[in-house]
Amino acid sequence: MKNLFFMSLSGRNLTIAIASFVVLLTTLGILFFEESKKTVAMTLNGEQKVVKTHADTVKELFDELDVSLRSQDYLFPKSDAKVKDHLNVIWKQAKQVNIVKDNEKKTIWTTAGTVAELLKEQKIDLNAHDQISPKPEAAIQNKLKVGIKKAFNLTYVDKGKAQQVWTTSTTVADFLTQRDIKLNPLDRVEPALTEKVKDNSVVNIIRVEKVTDVVEEPVEFAVVTKKDENLTKGTEKTLKAGKQGSISKQFEVLLENGKEVSRKLISERMIAEKQDKVVAVGTKDLSLQVSRGAVETGKEFYVTATAYTANCNGCSGRTATGLNLRTNPNMKVIAVDPRIIPLGTKVYVEGYGYAVAADTGGAIKGYIIDVFMASNSDAYRWGRKKVKIKILN
Repeated sequence: MKNLFFMSLSGRNLTIAIASFVVLLTTLGILFFEESKKTVAMTLNGEQKVVKTHADTVKELFDELDVSLRSQDYLFPKSDAKVKDHLNVIWKQAKQVNIVKDNEKKTIWTTAGTVAELLKEQKIDLNAHDQISPKPEAAIQNKLKVGIKKAFNLTYVDKGKAQQVWTTSTTVADFLTQRDIKLNPLDRVEPALTEKVKDNSVVNIIRVEKVTDVVEEPVEFAVVTKKDENLTKGTEKTLKAGKQGSISKQFEVLLENGKEVSRKLISERMIAEKQDKVVAVGTKDLSLQVSRGAVETGKEFYVTATAYTANCNGCSGRTATGLNLRTNPNMKVIAVDPRIIPLGTKVYVEGYGYAVAADTGGAIKGYIIDVFMASNSDAYRWGRKKVKIKILN
């Protein structure tokens, strides 16, 4: 019985000893396994961490970490590099970005941290007038949309005054909105608001306005003639003086850039009525008459004769009896002193021919006559001479 007890105790100790040995071996194995791992410092999207690994390559290391690598990612060292103890690994995950530049869209992958870094990476230069959204300091997010509008020179003319500016507008309407230029209802823009603008375009803004203009205009009186047989033919006598009237007219005036381009009569109102002039026109023909007290028919005597024309300084062209010498340049007329030769007398003047005494003159006194010539040259040639005159009736 005693032997059986000791035998049982010995078997139990053996089992414990074996189990302890196994545990020891396992522990030693685990310790050896852990101690055999390589220490790697990793910077993952800017976050630093230290890992221990048995991976042989960098790719196996990322597989252990369950991180998928893309060809667009930034990875140092390369994925096939051997993992060594105290290795430094840097990884930046690439993000998809849509760049829309002047309505042209491009999709890229980038590891840039900010929009400014993205622009540098893509070699996109901006000037102070260009527009970009979001701002350069904004962080890059996956599927971010970056809008870029390049500025260009444009000239706009407002009310005739030209100015050159930078703009990123696409249409005329967009440009006016960007510049905060207001249009009045009648204003006109060239080209049209829907037209696209580009480098060196010219936008002309014509300011249009309608104004009312009231003017007072004269109304000329008419000349009404009445025949009078008691007046010598060609003479006139005013029976009633004429008087101008006046009328007020209201116009709608269209101005473009301050200059009148059209006007339209809206209304008119008579302010003062005109008064027509009434003139009596003589019809009595003196050339067919001989004044009372005429000298004896057939009488001859000598006179001093000068010459004149209808176009001399101060001349009206009409004779004292009303004859219009300007419209009748071929008439034979002499100016006389009616006390010597009555008006209407027919005469014959030596060197001049048959004529009628139908005019007078301030210098024609006594035995002096003035013969009418058609031109100044004829009058000069006549000069001043003594001639014989014969009374015909």
